[in-house]
Amino acid sequence: MKTAILATLIASAAAFAPAKDVVRSSALKASPFEGELGAQDPIGFIDPLGLVEDGDQATFDRLRYVELKHGRIAMLAIVGYLTTDAGVRLPGLLAFDGTTFADIPSGIDALGALPTAGLGQVILFIGLLEARIMKDITGGEFPGDFRNGYIDFGWDKFSEEEKFQKRAIELNNGRAAQFGILGLMVHEKIGVSLLPAGAVH
Repeated sequence: MKTAILATLIASAAAFAPAKDVVRSSALKASPFEGELGAQDPIGFIDPLGLVEDGDQATFDRLRYVELKHGRIAMLAIVGYLTTDAGVRLPGLLAFDGTTFADIPSGIDALGALPTAGLGQVILFIGLLEARIMKDITGGEFPGDFRNGYIDFGWDKFSEEEKFQKRAIELNNGRAAQFGILGLMVHEKIGVSLLPAGAVH
């Protein structure tokens, strides 16, 4: 019995002993984009589908632009979802048929409750943003730079390190928001409420 206990203790202690350095061979190649924005510790650069393994800068910039855009949309979606789920609505009528903003439920169900003309206006507004406003017209400083000489908020006063840090924060928040809005939609579909029982919608 004592031998079994001693063997168990030795095995447990061995689990916490530092491992010897092992030389590992890897078939993975270093990516030419290892130092790019978004390739941060602890994960580093990750491209599981090998979309930019050929090192094409134009492809990387296009994918980064799309990633930023989706992240920005997801961040807005999170804010909108949480705001409406908390019961915040605009006052007044949404449509001439007497539908008010308060009549529209939160979440994905809002799309089915919108009058057809209202849904059309939403789609038209998104199309206008996509075609005319939310795009790089003047040749921005980086993919996703939509300032176009109008909005600055002190950006030009930041050092290169501060600019890199702020862009990294936006990119990571966008990545988190994409997972977040997906999680909210899944929870809604399986019937899990964000708000505690008895809360006002």
